This record gives sequence, C-alpha cells and structure tokens, in this order.
Amino acid sequence: MPKLRRNESEERATDFVESLDRGLRLLQCFGTTAGPMTLSDLARAAELPRATARRMLFTLQRGGFVSGDGKLFSLTPHVLTLAASYLRSNQLVAVLQPVLDRIATAAQEISSLAVLDGDDVVFIARGGPTRVFSGGGLEIGYRLPAFCTSVGRALLGQFDDADLAARLETMPREALTPQTVTDPKALLARIAADRTQGYSLVDREAEPHFRSISVPVRRYDNVIVAAINMGAHVDRVPEQELIDRFLPLLQEGATSLRSQLL
Repeated sequence: MPKLRRNESEERATDFVESLDRGLRLLQCFGTTAGPMTLSDLARAAELPRATARRMLFTLQRGGFVSGDGKLFSLTPHVLTLAASYLRSNQLVAVLQPVLDRIATAAQEISSLAVLDGDDVVFIARGGPTRVFSGGGLEIGYRLPAFCTSVGRALLGQFDDADLAARLETMPREALTPQTVTDPKALLARIAADRTQGYSLVDREAEPHFRSISVPVRRYDNVIVAAINMGAHVDRVPEQELIDRFLPLLQEGATSLRSQLL
C-alpha cells in the first residue's frame, strides 16, 4: 500500500527547528533595556527556562553574536551582518536608494523607506542631502506602529476595507501623543480616504512635534510593497508645505520605480 503524503501543515511542523526559533527569540530580546542584560532578564524576556537561555547564549557567544562574562551579556557588532545581508539582498533598497537620495536633495530634507512587518513599520533605507547624516530622521531598523504613522497608513491601504477593519480591531493601538487617533472606525475611515487620494499625512500622532507625508510604492502589478516619506518638525514646516513641496517629489519618485520592481 503506497505511503500517503503528509499534508503541508504536518510538513511545516516536522521542519520546524525549535532551538533555532528560541535562539532568534533570545537575540530579539536584547535592547529591551539599555546596556548589558543578565541571564535571568533575558530568560524572562524570551520566556525560556534559565538553563535553556544559558545554552543559547553560550552558543551565540561562540558564533560571535554575543559577548559576556557569564553574568552580563551584550550583542556584538557581528549581529549587523544579519541586517547587512537583508539590505544587500533586498531589491527595494537597491532600486530605491538613488531615488531617496535624489528627492531628499531636491527637498533638502531626509527621506525614508519603510515596509510593513506585522503591526509595525520598519525603516529599511533613507536618503539625505548628503550621504553623511549629521542627525535627524529615522534610523535604519527603527520600528513604529503602523496605525499612527504616515508610512504605516500608506501601507495599510493595500488591504480592502473588510481585512483592514479586522486588522485594526486586533492590533495594539496605544496613543503615543494626545493627537494619536486610536478608534478603529476612525482609523478605517482615514486610511480609506488616504488610499483614495494616494498619500497619507499624519500630524503629531506618532511624535508630539513631528508631521510627515508618505506615498505607497507599487510594483509593476500595482501591488503596494513599501512606502516612502518625508517629515519635519511642526515649527519648521507647515502642513500645507508637505503637500505643496514634498508630495510631488514623493509621487514622482514612487512612479518612476514601478516598472523596475518585480
């Protein structure tokens, strides 16, 4: 009698490597507090038995990703090789970096590229008037909630209203400033309106003194794959200037890339 093929869920369960998952989870727990962390703190943050966390840490230490004296542990610069591999292999970054630099130079402001990661946005590239930044702007790898950021709302516009409503109901919606909109129905209406007008403008919802404007980046088949933005301190750039000066640059940059993104 022929052996029956396992279904896909069974194959995924068999292929799952729990120890690797635990090690990656442990790596992600660094940075929850400033400075080195104790074994107990890391085990607690990763929800792992202390003995398991200890073995994971010493394995990561042997691989060069973690340094420690047995009591306190820190990440090493070697972990940046993981991020570097992502950035080198990511088509979005390779194709969009010259565009980010061009529009940033034209506006004399920093521009950023973000992608959706669960309920958050992650900034994966940025451009400036010069390639050496003296400060300001969002660092590569920085995360923010999607619901209250202009890039996040531009990215959430890829979902239809039913899917979007379900996502908004379940995602954390903590107010970051007094202006943060947290009501899911109000957010749905705003994101739907942004989808129709082709851009999102968020004023002091993610940071108390910062406003930004974003447009979605679409690939050749019209699917949204990223968002690019520009922003400024509220005392320096009025809201209307974001629309009059920044928006045309962002739209031109996003449109110029559509045929290049596969």
